[in-house]
Amino acid sequence: MGKGRPRAVEKGVLAQSSIVSSSGLLNIPPGPVYYPTEDEFKDPLEFIHKIRPEAEPYGICKIVPPSSWRPPFALDLDSFTFPTKTQAIHRLQVRPASCDSKTFELEYNRFLEEHCGKKLKKKIVFEGEELDLCKLFNAVKRYGGYDKVVEEKKWGEVSRFVRPGVKISECAKHVSCQLYREHLYDYEKYYNRLNQGKAKSRKGGIHGERKNQQGFDLSSSKRRRKNLEGERVKVCKVEEEELDQICEQCRSGLHGEVMLLCDRCNKGWHIYCLSPPLKQVPPGNWYCLECLNSDKDSFGFVPGREFSLEAFRRLADRAKRKWFGSVPPSRVQLEKKFWEIVEGSAGEVEIMYGSDLDTSVYGSGFPRINDQRPASIEVEKWDEYCASPWNLNNLPKLQGSMLRAVHHGIAGVMVPWLYVGMLFSSFCWHFEDHCFYSMNYHHWGEPKCWYSVPGNEASNFEKVMRKSLPDLFDAQPDLLFQLVTMLNPSVLQENGVPVYSVLQEPGNFVITFPRSYHAGFNFGLNCAEAVNFAPADWLPHGGFGAELYQLYHKAAVLSHEELLYVVAKSDFDSKASPYLKKELHRIYDREKTWRERLWRNGIVSSSPMSPRKHPEYVGTEEDPTCIICQQYLYLSAVVCRCRPSTFVCLEHWEKLCECKPKRHRLLYRHTLAELKDLPLMTDEHNSSETAHDRNLRRQLPSDESGALTKKVKRGQVTLAQLAEEWLLSSCKILQIPYSREAYAKALKEAEQFLWAGSEMDPVRDLTKNLLEARNWAEGVRDLLSKVEKWSRHCNCDTERVQLKHVDNLLSFDPVPCNEPALLKLKDYEQEARALSQEINSALLKCSNVTIADWEILCTRVSDFPIVVNESEKLVQMLSSAKVWMDNVRKCISEKSPAAIDVDILYKLQSEISDLPIQLPEGDMLLGLIRQVELCEVQCKEMLNGSITLKELEALFQEWGDFTVEVPQFKLLRQYQSDAISWISRCNDVLINIHEREDQENVVNELSCIQRDGALLKIQVGELSHVDIELKKACCRVEALKALGSKMTLDFIQQLMTEATILQIEKERLFENISSVLAAAACWEERASCILASESQIFDFEDAIRTSEDICAILPSLGVVKDALSSAKSWLKLSEPFLVSNLSASPTSNSLLKVEDLKELVSQSNLLKIFLKEQSMLQTVLDSCIEWENNACSVLHSAACLLDSENIDDGITSGLLSKIEHQVTAMESIINAGFSLGLDFGEIPKLQDACSTLRWCFKALSFCSTVPQLEEVEMLMEVAPHLPVTYASSSLVSLLIDGVYWLKKAAEIRAPSSRRKFKLSDAEEVLEQSKRIKVYFPLMICQLFNAIKKHNLWLEQVHLFFSLKPGDRSWILLIELKELGSTDAFNCPELELVLSEVQRVEQWKRRCQDIAGTSVGDVKTLLHALLEINNTLDISLYVYNASKGCKARELCIRCSNNFEDPEIITCSVCNDRYHLRCEGPTLADTNDAALYICHYCHFLGSGKISQNGGSPLVLGGKRTEFNELVELLSDAEDFAVWIEEKSVLCQLVEKALACKACLTEVVDFALAYHDEDLSIIVEKLSVAMKAIEVAGVHDHQGNCNFELALARNSWRVRANKLLGGPQKPLIQQIQRHLKEGQTISISPEDHFWRKLTEVKHNCAQWADKAKKVSIDSGAIGLDKVFELITEGENLPVHFGKELKLLRDRSMLYCICRKPNDQRPMIACDKCDEWYHFDCIKLSSPPKNYICPACNLQSEECYSSPTMALDRSIGSKCEEPQTPSPRRRELRCKSRKPKLPVTSDDSNMLRRSSGIECLLWRNRKPFRRAARKRSQFASLSPFLYIQE
Repeated sequence: MGKGRPRAVEKGVLAQSSIVSSSGLLNIPPGPVYYPTEDEFKDPLEFIHKIRPEAEPYGICKIVPPSSWRPPFALDLDSFTFPTKTQAIHRLQVRPASCDSKTFELEYNRFLEEHCGKKLKKKIVFEGEELDLCKLFNAVKRYGGYDKVVEEKKWGEVSRFVRPGVKISECAKHVSCQLYREHLYDYEKYYNRLNQGKAKSRKGGIHGERKNQQGFDLSSSKRRRKNLEGERVKVCKVEEEELDQICEQCRSGLHGEVMLLCDRCNKGWHIYCLSPPLKQVPPGNWYCLECLNSDKDSFGFVPGREFSLEAFRRLADRAKRKWFGSVPPSRVQLEKKFWEIVEGSAGEVEIMYGSDLDTSVYGSGFPRINDQRPASIEVEKWDEYCASPWNLNNLPKLQGSMLRAVHHGIAGVMVPWLYVGMLFSSFCWHFEDHCFYSMNYHHWGEPKCWYSVPGNEASNFEKVMRKSLPDLFDAQPDLLFQLVTMLNPSVLQENGVPVYSVLQEPGNFVITFPRSYHAGFNFGLNCAEAVNFAPADWLPHGGFGAELYQLYHKAAVLSHEELLYVVAKSDFDSKASPYLKKELHRIYDREKTWRERLWRNGIVSSSPMSPRKHPEYVGTEEDPTCIICQQYLYLSAVVCRCRPSTFVCLEHWEKLCECKPKRHRLLYRHTLAELKDLPLMTDEHNSSETAHDRNLRRQLPSDESGALTKKVKRGQVTLAQLAEEWLLSSCKILQIPYSREAYAKALKEAEQFLWAGSEMDPVRDLTKNLLEARNWAEGVRDLLSKVEKWSRHCNCDTERVQLKHVDNLLSFDPVPCNEPALLKLKDYEQEARALSQEINSALLKCSNVTIADWEILCTRVSDFPIVVNESEKLVQMLSSAKVWMDNVRKCISEKSPAAIDVDILYKLQSEISDLPIQLPEGDMLLGLIRQVELCEVQCKEMLNGSITLKELEALFQEWGDFTVEVPQFKLLRQYQSDAISWISRCNDVLINIHEREDQENVVNELSCIQRDGALLKIQVGELSHVDIELKKACCRVEALKALGSKMTLDFIQQLMTEATILQIEKERLFENISSVLAAAACWEERASCILASESQIFDFEDAIRTSEDICAILPSLGVVKDALSSAKSWLKLSEPFLVSNLSASPTSNSLLKVEDLKELVSQSNLLKIFLKEQSMLQTVLDSCIEWENNACSVLHSAACLLDSENIDDGITSGLLSKIEHQVTAMESIINAGFSLGLDFGEIPKLQDACSTLRWCFKALSFCSTVPQLEEVEMLMEVAPHLPVTYASSSLVSLLIDGVYWLKKAAEIRAPSSRRKFKLSDAEEVLEQSKRIKVYFPLMICQLFNAIKKHNLWLEQVHLFFSLKPGDRSWILLIELKELGSTDAFNCPELELVLSEVQRVEQWKRRCQDIAGTSVGDVKTLLHALLEINNTLDISLYVYNASKGCKARELCIRCSNNFEDPEIITCSVCNDRYHLRCEGPTLADTNDAALYICHYCHFLGSGKISQNGGSPLVLGGKRTEFNELVELLSDAEDFAVWIEEKSVLCQLVEKALACKACLTEVVDFALAYHDEDLSIIVEKLSVAMKAIEVAGVHDHQGNCNFELALARNSWRVRANKLLGGPQKPLIQQIQRHLKEGQTISISPEDHFWRKLTEVKHNCAQWADKAKKVSIDSGAIGLDKVFELITEGENLPVHFGKELKLLRDRSMLYCICRKPNDQRPMIACDKCDEWYHFDCIKLSSPPKNYICPACNLQSEECYSSPTMALDRSIGSKCEEPQTPSPRRRELRCKSRKPKLPVTSDDSNMLRRSSGIECLLWRNRKPFRRAARKRSQFASLSPFLYIQE
């Protein structure tokens, strides 16, 4: 069929087109299905490439292999065991986030304290349990927030989320809503605003980061002090600063300015180390994931126990039966149930899943070459599928796969994983590691359902997931990496994300494409296998996956850069060329950009990484990883000398440490030139250009890196210019004599060029020459040094020099550089050549030398400093000769017999020929060998003939003392020893052999001796005697067996004959056997006698008892036993028929058969024994035959009665009495049959006839009564079950028709079911009564009456609806409804009455729900509507009173008149209140005179909310205005008049009037911009009172009013900031302006303009103060003092800036300059600080005393004049910097200051700010890790409160 168009699966009963979600049927389009042909199926990667353009937009596809492809399952199902994981399916979606409630409580309390001014004092209890506010908040967040939950009425889902497993009532839902509104609603608003702020900060984070790179981060409190160059300040006498906080990710304490601290556990993280990283510090409090997540609620798949496949199958079958019983469920049922479980509506469900089973450990389902082949699989089939490309073990390594380059097997990626699933076991939403393709094969079992989202929709999918599960993603930002979360596909479709479905059946492949999110579950027990693969088109996706891992700081599966490089170097497929080339260009561009950036920033040191041992594979060696992003550093890395074992990628080089860039080093594996050549190599597969053309293109000059410039002291310089300078200077080095320092300096300078592109090839070439020259020169010097040292000190520790090393260095032509030591080394080399020639001549065979000559030559060689190659051969030959001589002398001097091995002699003989030297021991060795040969000849002659013991003794006498061990001689000695040993054993066994009782052992011993004697090589005479004794022993063994067990008489007679032949018949054993033979013959005669005549049973039993004493098998014993057994068996079978009480229960299931009785009677004639029971059994048989005749007669009578057809006068003609009589007779015969206890075939027939007659009797009885419907239905239920034999009889057929009519009539007559029938139905039943042959007169009369009542009711209804609508009474309509429910049939009039009543009742119930009343009394609803009407009257009164209209006075609190004399008046709005309503605390007259009502107090205080909640306090439930309007419109078309409708009309009119008044106030308030706030406060106070009094709630109007209140609150607080007693901070001004932006304060507003002006002026002053504080004394002190005075007079408090300016005014040293970052030292006596250069110090001494203190100590006594001059001079000096010790003493002696008013303090600050400066010693900053809760309030001018 080929590729064609994708189509659904043709086979299988499960549909592929749709699934069912919990919300109903949802159409999910199917993914494509392909059916490749045999040719297309040969190459999987080619076929996938072919279908990819069509299938990839689905993200998934299914491939059905050809029918011929059927791989065997390679695992042994009986022995296969595997571990499992427990999956809680009900928690895959509906689960609480693993949030730590303590962290939430901490954050919530901080919110209450900072924004509401209160604290959560006690726990909130709900239904007897503590309410978890954390879970409640997350649950509401999951369903979209409070407003959405209220709108969509999802409090039930929220409650189940918070308290799973608890029944949720309507009251509980309402209470949950109220608790959330009271405690968490404001926190939700704050949380949402905070998140919006974070989102904005993320958008602007890039610009902020660029700004922060220019200096330290001003938004963080974690800073380190820096000087103008950006370096850390180092102050003498201060040790290196200890790191007070380290990052939990990179374990570094550096870069504290971007360190985030958790506001709970105080652990730190750099913002760039987070996953994903942050661009800048977010606002608000921040908590780490460890504190946000709780181990209690953490979710994952818990490891379960290990199963065998059979145990797992039983578990899976039980689970499926539990859910669906024994009926196979459809796909629709399975998917519907699964998503019900996932969405939490089906209870808790846990299943087991054998997932992620590594096939290298547990085995693969596919055949593999190294696996053991099961015997049931043929060899050819096994080998075929082992090599199949569709075998998942082979797929990743196929030709064209990018993973061919990976050396090691990555589990789950290149090594397949096995999956053994059961019903509902699932795999959650995810895409593959590194964005790989995946292939899944279904081996066997139930189907697997897949869902997929295409890769191009991945970002939209992630957005929907985050939107649907916000709480889970807040707790785990990398949730999609965890593979533990499901989401219903219907949710994705509703949000516009396409989803496709595939059903995978056994034998199917499923392919998922890169970045395609997929999930699914199993329909039952099954086994599947999956693996990843990567064709050429995967490469761009792999790059995306690598960037994703880097973003989330996840360890990558493999290095993408290394894979690209290895593939480019290998013989890859031509299809990969465009993808590979694009990726290589991307990698090159990124690498080039970052390397150039590092060079510009001052990183000039570089070195290549160590080369790979196997560069043709990926992963042979593990690269280091970046400590920040955890990615492999294959191409390049950055390292620093301060942390030599720590590496970072180029992008994070600034995060490595705080050292200067010149201390950093770039590590690179390939130069940019090599990387740029890689894309050119890919063109070789597709381009036609020649190699010469490609070389020319590579050699073209490239000015990319040459144009690279950076700033230096002399201006701008390019990389090419620096390289040219280096080339000029380095070329001169090669011409001058070698200098180690010069070469090292040149190579060090070259490091900054080597990493670059091809334009630096000259530098690389020269560097290579320099390295070769340095290595050559160092080698010459090293060899010469070793030679000279050895020559001076022989046998020293120095290793001698090899001649080949000397030759290697001397072979250079020309030499790489000028090295003078080369000539000396040549002289030593010539001397070594001469010595080598002398050794060669000494080793020639023709030379006449002795061993002494060799020893002298070896001594000369060992003393020479150069190792000559021939010396080893000389030493070896000399050593061999000495060893040979020693071995020969040992052999000749040996005296012990057989001590020398003959092989040693022959070996020594062969070695003498290899020694080119004459030795005297050779002749002696040849004489010994000749004696050995003579001995061997004699021994061989004896071995070839017959051997006797005497001949052997003579041979041993001759050669017994020979020292050489001859093998033949040793063998003859062994023959002699074996013969003597055998003779000894034989004599021991034959002693008294006939007297032994263990004759079986005797037989075994003699058999063994006989067998061993036959194997002897020497002749012995005792062997024949052993044969005779063995036969006698065997005969005795047989005799013992005959006596021990019964044998046949023939066997015993043959045994006696054999004993006579062997002459042992007189032994006692054989005499006992003769007596047994005589007894057996006597018994046989008696048995023949009793069998001939019919004897009694006891004669047979006695004969059997006698036979037991005879030890022989008797021939007639079996016949006797068979006769006795047959008789006893017949008696046992006859016993049930012969017992006296044969009556059995009719319900017994073990009745006796008549046929069995007849069979027993016939068997009794064949017995050989006489029995009296034979006649008794014949009598029983006669009784049974008589009963059968009577039963047949009664059955005939019943049949005649049931065939009668005349029943018109059945009652009078006596038919009922005949039936009753016949039933009685049948019951009597049935009982008699049961009493006989036999199974008669007539009994079931009698029972059938009896039951049929009883049914006919019951049916005929209804002719004289009116039966109930239940009685008729019971009779009808029995009718189908009547016996088939009589069901078709005439009487039964007539009665069935009659009962059927009776059932219809009874249904119509019953009042409860009358509404189901129409009048025509009743009339039709009456008509049918005339056609049936059974007459029911009473029932017909009942039908006539029912029709009459129905017609009367219709007349009343028509009369009612003919009245006018105003005259139609509601009570009369109710009466018509009640009467119609009992008397009327189904008709349009009845439906009209019921529908009208239902409409009015539903309307009233809605009114009651809206008005807040209980269901029941009508007056209750009227009363509630009137109360709401009264509240609207009071609200209108409040509005009218504010306009000066005359109206009755009343208390706003209780809405009552002032009848109580105790009243109190607000001093602001002049409204009066009952004293009891305001509380007893105002009883004092003074308090009452200054009383301000809570409305005026709230509006004047500027608060945002009341009691931590909404600005409006609305007590009780308020009726929604929109709902009232809707109710009124719904009541317009009622057919009856009701009083509540008119009251509701008045209520709506008044509510509209209140709404108009509120709109007028709100419009005025929103348009007001003046400074006077009293006008707007008065109007808002009136509206606030009116809203709280009114019983109707208008949501839109209240929202606008809350906005007006928020703007008023902002203005009040702005007025307090500007006019308060204390100066505000600049952060407070900025925060207030930001808050004004959120509520859209107009720029024309008076307070907005004033705050903006203050902010602008203060910012200008702060910038100026910052510049002055770090100018190192550039500005004079008078200007500084003026700036301080200006800052003190600003309306904003700048504590930190003023402190910095005062510190700037401090002077140091003899130069009297402020701190300018130069190193200083303090005097140990006066604590005055001095610059090193001013006092001419180069390094800090241990103790330092300044010159002034030295002078003072020398002049112990000074004159008063000098002291006076010194005091006068001191007045003119600039102030000194006091030491810390003196300052402490001064502080201790200082008296406490008297308190002053704010005005006085301001005056003192202005007048004496300059004169009273408190000079302090400046200490180096120590980075303090501060809470992030302070971050939001930080500004560029941080104020530190003292």
